Amino acid sequence: MSQDNLPEQGGMLKLDILQTKRLTLQPLSLNDRKFIFELTNTPGWKRFIGDRKIHNEEDAAAYIQRILDNPNAEYWTVSSKKDSRSVGVVTVIKRDYLDHHDIGFAFLPDEEKKGYAYEASSAAAAYLLHKFSFSDIQATTVPENEKSIALLKKLGLDFIREIEVENEVLHVYGASRDQIQLSLLTNEFYSVFRTKNGEKADVEKLTRLCVNEVSIRHKTKDHSVYFSLTEFIRTRKEILERGDLTEFEEHEIRAHTQVLSNIAQRHSQYQKSGVRSANAFRTKGDKLFQFVRTDDGWKISSVLWEDE
Repeated sequence: MSQDNLPEQGGMLKLDILQTKRLTLQPLSLNDRKFIFELTNTPGWKRFIGDRKIHNEEDAAAYIQRILDNPNAEYWTVSSKKDSRSVGVVTVIKRDYLDHHDIGFAFLPDEEKKGYAYEASSAAAAYLLHKFSFSDIQATTVPENEKSIALLKKLGLDFIREIEVENEVLHVYGASRDQIQLSLLTNEFYSVFRTKNGEKADVEKLTRLCVNEVSIRHKTKDHSVYFSLTEFIRTRKEILERGDLTEFEEHEIRAHTQVLSNIAQRHSQYQKSGVRSANAFRTKGDKLFQFVRTDDGWKISSVLWEDE
């Protein structure tokens, strides 16, 4: 994402250190010069963000200092908890050509396809919405950056318009705090069943994501099965723990959300895959979510799904 054209006026956000399951997000410092030198010289950075002419660690230190001196630009350095290696950055910038703060991200090529970018950027987005009460979040990307666009959509941001900045065409994405929070909540729902790559499912987390009286219904061609929250957690745990279903993963591939004040609904098309009794499978389906705003934020009040 482009990081030029930073306005000279504005208030610093003063970011905190954030922790996720696998990552630590820490405000950028001059100690990151070696990593920033490496990151800004990767092919992806130069192609999609631009060549910053950073030829050594001294150049990287000067680049970092310019960021630290700009009250409208804040960066997190993202590191792996496993070995403390720096793997990427998440940025928060108030640009003069956007109405709201821009969220950005960039990761080393060797760290891609691990889910780090979503894990870090979703934590950052949730933090910005909660601590600073952002009403909206926006992002810019060049049209050909398909990976960035896919991640922005997963965060809940939709295409708004095309703009031109310094002779470069950019696509602007954005969403309201409610839309982003509902996207994050939906993605977290899907993630609790994941056992791919040795991950352990955390179905008990549904008690935090749903209201106690949530309605859960599975529609098949011939009948419908209804679950209370307790029954659903018990049956999903049995399925995931008995051993014949492994490498399971379920994720959203497209969605449409409608927010009506303190209630909302979402049509979520999803894909799931795994290995059942030594046979790999992949299928799609549709879920209909309903949500209600509570004193503790948005919660799931109803789930209805049907597989292909």
